[in-house]
Amino acid sequence: MKKHAAVDLGADSGRVIVGTVSQIEEVHRFSNGPVRIGNSIFWNFFGLFEEIKKGLAKAFATYGSEIVSIGIDTWGVDFGLLDEAGDLISNPYHYRDDRTDGVPEEVFSIIPLDELYEETGIQIMQLNTIFQLYAFKKAKPGLLDQARTLLTVPSLLNYWLTGEKVNEFSHVTTTQLYNPRVGDWSERILDALGFDATMFTPIVPSGTRLGGLLPHVAAEIGAPQGVEVIAGGSHDTASAV
Repeated sequence: MKKHAAVDLGADSGRVIVGTVSQIEEVHRFSNGPVRIGNSIFWNFFGLFEEIKKGLAKAFATYGSEIVSIGIDTWGVDFGLLDEAGDLISNPYHYRDDRTDGVPEEVFSIIPLDELYEETGIQIMQLNTIFQLYAFKKAKPGLLDQARTLLTVPSLLNYWLTGEKVNEFSHVTTTQLYNPRVGDWSERILDALGFDATMFTPIVPSGTRLGGLLPHVAAEIGAPQGVEVIAGGSHDTASAV
C-alpha cells in the first residue's frame, strides 16, 4: 500500500510520521520553541528545516519508494519574507514576540475594529499576521522594501522543498489579510496599511500538488523519483479537522 510522509510542527515540538489512511508511525520527533536574540523572539527556522530533512531521510531509509507524497502542517499566523533572489531576508519571528504591543490600536485607527472583522471574519488577536507585518513595516521599513514574497510558515518550508512560491488556503485564513467573500487577499487592507500587493502570492486550495522535490533536496534525504509535495491543510487545526 502506498504511504505518505507528514511533517507536523507545533509550538513546542515537531515530528515526521509515515502512514496510510488507517495507520501511522512516528519516525522522528524533535523539539521546537522560541529563541531569544536581544529583545526579540524568533523561531530556530533553519534548525527546524534540518530536523525535517533528518526525519524525511529516516522515513525514506525505512520505506523507500513506498512513500509517494510529503505534506506539512504548522501553527498559524507566522511568515517569512523573501528577497528578489528568493532568499530569506529575516528569520521568522515567534508570534509571542512583543513587537506587536500597541500595534492593533494603531491599525484600528486606520481600519476600525468592526470593519476589520467584517472584512476578514476571524478573531482579532494581537499575534495575527496583519499586526506582525505592520510592526515589521514600522521597525524595519528598509528590509520590507527588499521583500518580494511573503510566505506563511508551511508555504516557506514547501518552497524550500520544491521551489514553488504559493500560499495554501487554510493557513492564509489565519493572517487577517484574507477576504473570504472574494476568496483572495483583501485589497482594501493591503492598500490601507501600505503593504505591497505584489508580495502576496497566489492562494492555492488545500490538497494542491506542488510538484516534485528539488534535486538537491531529494538527494539529501534519499527520496526516489516521483515523490510529490502536497499543500494539504497546512494550518495544524485544518489538518486536525
